[in-house]
Amino acid sequence: MQSKNKPKPTVAEQQHIARIKGMDCGCCGAAGPSEAHEIEQGMWWTSLPLCPDCHRGAFNGIHGQQRMWKVLKKDEMSVLNDTIRLLMED
Repeated sequence: MQSKNKPKPTVAEQQHIARIKGMDCGCCGAAGPSEAHEIEQGMWWTSLPLCPDCHRGAFNGIHGQQRMWKVLKKDEMSVLNDTIRLLMED
């Protein structure tokens, strides 16, 4: 669902988002498809591929208590780094 508070993604951004959603979870490694998490709203180029639990889960999710993130010693920047590396390897 598109938020009213941010512009609609461009065609290039939509293609990038589709690639992100096709990846495995950048936090726990769960098989894709994933959800695209924006580190900052509307900045699609820095989106992360996250499974629903690592994205929206009350306990494990980046928008929740981030338990899985803490156990795996990950943060948004480390997952972004891994995501860029994987995209560049394709």
